[in-house]
Amino acid sequence: MSPQPPANERRSAAAVDAQYEAEAAEAHGDVTVDELDLAAELAGAGGTASEDVAEYALRLGDDALILSQRLGWWISRAPELEEDMALGNIALDLLGHARSLLHYAGTASGRSEDDLAYWRDEPEFRCAWLFQQPNGDFAHTIARGVIASAYMQELYTALSTSTDATLAAIAAKAVKEVAYHRDHAVQWTLRLAGGTEESRARMLVALTDTWPYTDELFRDDALTERLAGVVPAPSSLRPAFDEVLGAVLAEAEIAEADFTNRKIGQSSGGGRHGNHSTHLGPLLAEMQVLARRHPGATW
Repeated sequence: MSPQPPANERRSAAAVDAQYEAEAAEAHGDVTVDELDLAAELAGAGGTASEDVAEYALRLGDDALILSQRLGWWISRAPELEEDMALGNIALDLLGHARSLLHYAGTASGRSEDDLAYWRDEPEFRCAWLFQQPNGDFAHTIARGVIASAYMQELYTALSTSTDATLAAIAAKAVKEVAYHRDHAVQWTLRLAGGTEESRARMLVALTDTWPYTDELFRDDALTERLAGVVPAPSSLRPAFDEVLGAVLAEAEIAEADFTNRKIGQSSGGGRHGNHSTHLGPLLAEMQVLARRHPGATW
């Protein structure tokens, strides 16, 4: 047994902890997250949204948030290590877009980005059905990704010239990142379509399953009509989207008849107005469980 130091030389647990914290502080500096102004890092931070602009920002923020949550699932599950990193980085980019947009949306009601992400119920979300769809196999994730990124590229390009300075600033940053997302999805579309018989067949099934959720992205409604001149009409984005996607599919030697089914048609959607597919509820339950189980917790 090791000899014990004399009683007058023994230190209390509190003294040991104090010394450890002092040494750690000297080595690492101040790393207390609570003291950081996280809002200051958001694109376009500082403006206050009108009620209509807040509702619009909520739509785009929810799109990005839900797709980010979906893509995060692939980390440690992607078909190769590089894709773990690529999909994880895309998810983080989208989370950054969501933070900026939800922060701006919350300025109209005094709610934070966390309030909007974790303390709304399913009918209060405004994401389109495309972003809610399960990951499926890798081909399904790529099919969703190529449609989503091609749409977002046109959307943020147009929105970067908005008369709303905050929306323009968010879009100007996001469009640069979405360009990478689109390139990633396009390259994988070409690889899968031009690979083995199995990979091509899976890509065609994925496009067939995903395509019905496209039209909802381009539907004008009363909100976008009220914001004419501030935000682009969704329908105005469709020609450029069709041109880009058409070029990709042509290079992949995929004809429209290969993935469209007239008997199925297009989904009625309804996500912009709080009517969601059955897939959103379980996703929100997983995403929100920590905040709701331990409200107000910090670490």
